[in-house]
Amino acid sequence: MANFAKSNVPQFSVDVYQNEYLPEEGREVDAVVTVTATGGGTVGSAVTAPHLYSPGQGPSAAVVLMVDCSGSMDYPPTKMRNARDATAAAIDALRDGVRFAVVGGTHVAREVFPGGGALAVADAGTREQAKQALRKLTAGGGTAIGTWLRLADRLLAPADVAIRHGILLTDGRNEHESPQDLRAALDACAGRFTCDARGVGTDWEVKEVTAVASALLGSADIVADPAGLAADFTRMMETAMGKEVADVSLRLWTPVGTTVRFVKQVAPTVEDLTRRRTEAGPRAGDYPLGSWGDESRDYHLCVEVPPAGIGQEMLAARLSLVVPQPDGSVQNLGAQGLVRAVWTDDLVASTSINPQVAHYTGQAELSQVIQEGLDLRKVGDIDGATAKLGRAVQLASASGNADTAKLLAKVVDVVDAATGTVRLKAKVEEADEMTLETRSTKTVRVKK
Repeated sequence: MANFAKSNVPQFSVDVYQNEYLPEEGREVDAVVTVTATGGGTVGSAVTAPHLYSPGQGPSAAVVLMVDCSGSMDYPPTKMRNARDATAAAIDALRDGVRFAVVGGTHVAREVFPGGGALAVADAGTREQAKQALRKLTAGGGTAIGTWLRLADRLLAPADVAIRHGILLTDGRNEHESPQDLRAALDACAGRFTCDARGVGTDWEVKEVTAVASALLGSADIVADPAGLAADFTRMMETAMGKEVADVSLRLWTPVGTTVRFVKQVAPTVEDLTRRRTEAGPRAGDYPLGSWGDESRDYHLCVEVPPAGIGQEMLAARLSLVVPQPDGSVQNLGAQGLVRAVWTDDLVASTSINPQVAHYTGQAELSQVIQEGLDLRKVGDIDGATAKLGRAVQLASASGNADTAKLLAKVVDVVDAATGTVRLKAKVEEADEMTLETRSTKTVRVKK
């Protein structure tokens, strides 16, 4: 383990869990990497840009709240009221000094507060003014989420702050722009700000909401009952206010002849980062990890090494954490991890699977078979859906993922969890199915 320790900045540590032993000619090396940040302050601001940090207040931040104001928000009328109340609650959770704006989203994006292409600075006065502006929000029009995100980006881009964050609420499908337009907006905003996305009610498309959170390294969830929005928005904003370091990347160096098979976040949710690599010099690449507060996350990486004979060993990969600097360079956070490969003729050593690797391989499969099972259920393939969701029940039971097991039990009748024997329920509440799909990527930590 390596630590990055300095006053007023978080300490980052990296722990590597792996079975380093390979059989003769073996090539595939797996490791689970735990990255942990503890302590206060911010690296990207306190150390390298003091003007972005307010002592005792946390790092400077800017937040844009995007509220769906499409016509469907009036059905039932309480939905719009709950959305206004939730946005007001989130504004109340802003720290003094944080810059913020509210965007009303329909088939176009509109600045609700403060207007004029600017951000307001949070204090008692601006919070009250924002809440007054929220009271005038009415529902009408369509849904084009990409336009909301692009306006949020324009508002956040000029802000000289350490943390840029968005919160997006929708209740409907993205019917007033093409999937390609939404994808282009997500690509344009990726790496510029993080964003949490929420679907309220049951008339929205899970894959659209999760795509926003995935591309912008935020969280996604369902709020089936609009009455729960205020509590959820408050929690989201409190989490955003707890972020201390933006734009952390995992830098992975591999020796000549070594190929990176994949890099995935596996806790607290599954997120494949493999294709998000940006080159960072000879044989090195950076994988974006987003913004960090006091937290710990797990990553599963797999590399393919050149084959070797018994008794040989090599460094298969070296891991470090970096953050970008205003001059285009990066700051190394000091935490480092090493992944090794050792070739042995000890059959027990070379065939045992590291418990962390085994656990998260199962969690990644669990997420995948839930998605596949629900997709098959939607197209009427009962046998295929039953097989996939049965395997999901088996994996959730074996890994101790009790939350996912409970969600699965609302979609299937479990006959035998250990063998994955299930029957599809004849009638399933839409909210239950959408909750399972939205939360299918949530994992449980392995007991270390």
